[in-house]
Amino acid sequence: MKLLTIIIPCYNEEKVLPFFYRKMNEIYEKMKHKVDFEYMFIDDGSKDGTLDYIKEVSMKDYRVKYVSFSRNFGKEAAIYAGLEHSKGDYVTLIDADLQHPPEMIIQMYDGIIDGEYDCVAARRVTRAGEPPIRSLFARAFYRIINKISKAEVVDGASDFRLMTRQMVEVILEMKENNRFTKGIFGWVGFNTKWIEYENRERIAGESKWSFWSLFKYAIEGIVGFSTFPLIISSVLGVLFTVVSLTALAGMFFESFILGHSPSKTILIISIILFIGGLQFLCIGILSEYTGKTYLESKHRPIYIEKEEYVTNDK
Repeated sequence: MKLLTIIIPCYNEEKVLPFFYRKMNEIYEKMKHKVDFEYMFIDDGSKDGTLDYIKEVSMKDYRVKYVSFSRNFGKEAAIYAGLEHSKGDYVTLIDADLQHPPEMIIQMYDGIIDGEYDCVAARRVTRAGEPPIRSLFARAFYRIINKISKAEVVDGASDFRLMTRQMVEVILEMKENNRFTKGIFGWVGFNTKWIEYENRERIAGESKWSFWSLFKYAIEGIVGFSTFPLIISSVLGVLFTVVSLTALAGMFFESFILGHSPSKTILIISIILFIGGLQFLCIGILSEYTGKTYLESKHRPIYIEKEEYVTNDK
């Protein structure tokens, strides 16, 4: 029988894990004649009782495995660790908070076993319960990144998906530290079937994603999959050079042709501030790319494992 590894990144999810585990067992009862389950919990440096609960369950259920980080490395690192430790013929990524409907795993599995697709992924079609400003910026981000990069990131795409082992192995070959998994999924290609779902509220606990963390994540995606911002720097440099020359030509014309005396001080100050702002903008963009290159050159591990339980013995 085929094996399905279910990867669950966890950070302070003590309150939701009992509900999640119970729901996943209900799904397993409906699928056990088709495929066997392996639960791969990745504890991302939780500070509550998340790891204790996972350990307790692993002692009772041979299907439950876990990897615990030495500190919080972020969801991207947790996803990579889960993929790296997975043994399944198929692999699913899902959040523990039940915002990803677990029952969709049945539909995903049925959609992939015929061999036509390498991945069946879920995308949100509604953003109910989400602050309007966050929804606005999220939609803008998807439009921007699809225009300036070669990685196809579908609007509303989530990490919730089921993949073949072949696709997982290809993703594992991409070992960059500054990871943007949604972009990686799109960049590697493979045939993907999209299924839609409506947004759900968390069953318990609080979201770990603030507006600022999502904004930084978006910048990570743009920098990681596009050099377009570097082109913007060049274009702005040319544009503002032309503006400066035009201003100087206008001042020359007004002074020597029309005989007027323009306010040279104001004009000079405006040009200096204009060009200064441009320089800082370009330096900031270049620094972002240089900083990412510097961090990658260190070849630090994507995560540090503190302990694990990944045996497959029953």
